[in-house]
Amino acid sequence: MSHQRRRGIDARVWRTVVIQDNRGNQVRMADADGPHEVRVWVSAQRSARAEVPGQQKINIIRIGVAADLEGVELWSRVEILGSTWDVVTPPAYHHGTRRTRHWSMDLRERP
Repeated sequence: MSHQRRRGIDARVWRTVVIQDNRGNQVRMADADGPHEVRVWVSAQRSARAEVPGQQKINIIRIGVAADLEGVELWSRVEILGSTWDVVTPPAYHHGTRRTRHWSMDLRERP
């Protein structure tokens, strides 16, 4: 499955923020306020279906986003295709012409 960026899919991307927990530690987590509303292209990477009771299904996809996305790291969350996904690889910046530069990242579906 692949969707071109021009005809992409709508997605919500929550940026990462640093907060202080009740013990005084600095903790990174997805910001609950105001996600980015973006259009992304999607490409399937790999999946493993649970065939034995007790196992879980693993879906991993790669998305591409316009280059103006800020504050997205490994602790960010993405809502796309009707489910919530975790970012599992650091977003990679692909520099090109103004039209082709973008960020790409791999996502894993939350159980």
